[in-house]
Amino acid sequence: MKHSSAQWLSSQLALFTGVLFALLLLMAIVWMSWRGHQQVVEQDLRQQELYARVIEDHASRSFDAVAVVQNSLAETVLLQDSQADIPHLSRQLTQALGSVPFVRSIAVLDAQGRVLVSSAAGDVQRQVNLSLLGPRPARGQSLLGPLIRGRSLADFELGASQAGLRSGINSLPMLYGFALAGGQPMLVVALINPDALVNFQRQVIGDNPLSILVTSYTGLLLTSTVDMVEAPGLSLAHHSLFSERQVAREHGSYREHSNLGEETLVAFRASRAWPLVVLVEQAQAASTQRWLARARPVLVTGLVVVFLLLGMAVVLYRSLRARERSRVLFDRARDQVVRSERELSVLLRSLQELIFRTDASGVVTYVNARWAALLGAQAHQALGRSVLDVLVPERPTDRTTLFALDHLDGVRHCRASTVGADGRTRHFELAVVPLLVDGRITAFAGSAVDITELLETQRQLQMQLSLIGLMLEISPEPTSMADEMGRLVMVNKAWEQFKGLDRGQVIGKRFADFLPVNEAQLHEHSEAQLVRQGGEVRFESRISRYDMGMRDVLISKVMVPGESGALIGVLTVLTDVTEFREAERAIREARDVAEEASRSKSEFVANISHELRTPLQSIIGFSELGVMRGKGSDRIVAMFHDINASGQRMLALVNDLLDVSKIESTVGTFHLESVDLRSLIRPVAREMGPLLARKNLSLDMDLSDLPLVARADPLRFQQVIRNVLANAVKFSPNDQTVSLSAQIGDGSEIHIVVRDHGPGIPEAELEKIFEAFVQSSKTKNGSGGTGLGLAICRKIVEGHGGRIRACNVSDGGAEFHIYFPARSGSAESQPMPLT
Repeated sequence: MKHSSAQWLSSQLALFTGVLFALLLLMAIVWMSWRGHQQVVEQDLRQQELYARVIEDHASRSFDAVAVVQNSLAETVLLQDSQADIPHLSRQLTQALGSVPFVRSIAVLDAQGRVLVSSAAGDVQRQVNLSLLGPRPARGQSLLGPLIRGRSLADFELGASQAGLRSGINSLPMLYGFALAGGQPMLVVALINPDALVNFQRQVIGDNPLSILVTSYTGLLLTSTVDMVEAPGLSLAHHSLFSERQVAREHGSYREHSNLGEETLVAFRASRAWPLVVLVEQAQAASTQRWLARARPVLVTGLVVVFLLLGMAVVLYRSLRARERSRVLFDRARDQVVRSERELSVLLRSLQELIFRTDASGVVTYVNARWAALLGAQAHQALGRSVLDVLVPERPTDRTTLFALDHLDGVRHCRASTVGADGRTRHFELAVVPLLVDGRITAFAGSAVDITELLETQRQLQMQLSLIGLMLEISPEPTSMADEMGRLVMVNKAWEQFKGLDRGQVIGKRFADFLPVNEAQLHEHSEAQLVRQGGEVRFESRISRYDMGMRDVLISKVMVPGESGALIGVLTVLTDVTEFREAERAIREARDVAEEASRSKSEFVANISHELRTPLQSIIGFSELGVMRGKGSDRIVAMFHDINASGQRMLALVNDLLDVSKIESTVGTFHLESVDLRSLIRPVAREMGPLLARKNLSLDMDLSDLPLVARADPLRFQQVIRNVLANAVKFSPNDQTVSLSAQIGDGSEIHIVVRDHGPGIPEAELEKIFEAFVQSSKTKNGSGGTGLGLAICRKIVEGHGGRIRACNVSDGGAEFHIYFPARSGSAESQPMPLT
């Protein structure tokens, strides 16, 4: 029993030992297998990072090459003289295309998408829908657009449907922006063949079971080594690189764990020059397979079942994942088609053109909403009818050629007309394009642009031009126009009559070819001045008229700009002012004679008045002496009183005559000088001392602390201040204050105010008191005067460029405001006649 138990114990121990060694060996095999597996995975990740670096470098260099070619083409376009020369660059585009074999085509487009020149001759003059190519780049910038379905720019023509494009034929657009010298924005568009980039990627990875994906920074797929049939518009934003890691580093690698338990080795690298991210993916199962291939001699027995199960799980997972991916791509493509159809329908409704589709015979099968807006009920009636019955061509031959089936050429044009909903005849520019299936025309697509307003505008413009030409022709002013080279291109009938030359003799010639030298030089110099300063040049000269000799002529020249603002000609108008100048000379001579007569009259009145004052003074003096000596006889005293009164009346009459002379001669020529008015006001104020003391008045004078410099005649200015101040003293009650202030007012004017506390001035007489021989009704109190002082003051002030006015004060009295322009100048006297 002991032996059997020992055997049992030995067998158990052997079993235990064998199991233990088996377990230890299995653990060792497992540990070694795990370690070897980790080494294989790390090696694969490093290899994937190397692939990502090589592929990113190749893609960046490829796009850099395209950008260099685009920049070179843009500079070539800028060297052209005008936009019309751009279509001649097709040869340069073909040569440039040879340097970038992975580019399908390259073209130059304007801002509206019209192809000006292209390496593909069939793309020229097509208008491309730029919204399909991605955002527009700034000047001097290249932008990579999204992956789009199509092979050439013709597939992206504005208004063309992409529904018929074959799947798997994709292009990668690259746009470069620049501007012409005139500021017109332009584009250089290169269509890159993504298959060429994919071929290089497949050559790089060889037989390795890797997947290469090139995306934008936002996860939009650009190229892939897997199936590209449904690639346009595919977004990988759900990928862990974008949804979790968000490309936090420029390059790196990591393991991705899927929800199904599958692990994927991912290496990525972002381009510095372009918005590109290269992803190199490999299922970790592939690394495991290579590890198993190396460890098969050790693990062939124990791990064959696990390997098979793992392989089956991987196959099953891949199958399910591929099935799910196909379903997602199909739903996305279906939604994209529905959305595109909806957007296309909205676009067709918003177009201002008439859009239609016909069958092969020209019968309308579809019209857009614009038909109803222009044609009313005819829009619905057009369905099932021939387009040519609704839009009638202007030429009969267009009815047979517009929908002809014997030639497959491009756009067919003609002009047509119809009666609109408003009863007006409307004109259209009609264009149709045949739709081909297997090289056979099955339908037509077309559009009609309403050009009624354009034709009407052209007719009105032509009428205006004819009217302007007729107005120039019948104008009595001699008119001519020369081009920028100085050659005459137009003269009117008045010019022919003025010069005695027929227009056929001078058109195309310069002024120097038929005018006198001095007159031709006059035109050349004035036109050169006009070019320098622009605008209009007007001057007066004496030139010859063929039948009247030399004439005074006002010559007006004005620039005629072109569409770009550059000079295209000079318009010259001659105005004969000989009669006006002769009339001016006659008026001037008559005015001189009148002024001389006025001066003679004033001198005569002044002399006569002076001669009369001498005997009158004697008469008045002797009459006063007679009154004093005849006090004993009342009769003699009365006689001398009568003599004295008559003498006083005669003296007043003589004083009036002197005042009349004074208003005409006293305010004559001014001798202006730069002077501080304060130095002129103070002496006048001192002169008023006796008058102020006689009525017990005080003078409150407030002069500015700053110099009151003006250009004035000192004597005339003092005459104004003296007269106004004397009036204030004369009409102020006793024991009152007269104020005088002088300050710098608004607008750089010197403001002088004289205030009294007299009876004031009636509102209706505030302006009349400045007229000759007019006094205020409130001041006619026997104070003397003839009413000429304020009239003379206004003439003097206005002669200096100033103004004077009077106003009443609320608490009694009147104010006189004198405004003098504050100006600085030399102290030299300068005579200035009063006007």
